[in-house]
Amino acid sequence: MKEITFILNNEKRSVQVEPSETLLEVLRDKMGLKSPKCGCDRGDCGACVVLLNGKSVRSCLVLAIETAGMEIMTLEGISAKNLNALQEAFIAFNSFQCGYCAPGIIITVTELLTKNPKPDLEEIKEVLSGNLCRCTGYKPIFDAILDVTGKEVK
Repeated sequence: MKEITFILNNEKRSVQVEPSETLLEVLRDKMGLKSPKCGCDRGDCGACVVLLNGKSVRSCLVLAIETAGMEIMTLEGISAKNLNALQEAFIAFNSFQCGYCAPGIIITVTELLTKNPKPDLEEIKEVLSGNLCRCTGYKPIFDAILDVTGKEVK
């Protein structure tokens, strides 16, 4: 075991980790966060996406020990005070049914909108190509994102 320290959702936190533990395991099992989820455990589905130093990563593919000194943001951190405009739009457009993929999609789109506040539909589709949703067929998700960007929803 080794103690590592990182900034988690704007708070400095320390935790003992095994060298083989993934960031997803540490976030869920030791830090008590439930928004990153284990969907495939091999980086294919995007259910475990978190922001690591501002970039979206699949936390099931990152060793926790590698994150010492880094900044980690989960959905709990993004919505600590209130739902943001993106989350409100997802509700308004009924973008999720089971919600299992929702945190990963919101984190992924948050990174996109930080880099490009006005993405077009093709850019949105490209960035979400690594996030699987088996319930909605993606149209309500795309509509919510376009609404937030001020683009016409067709």
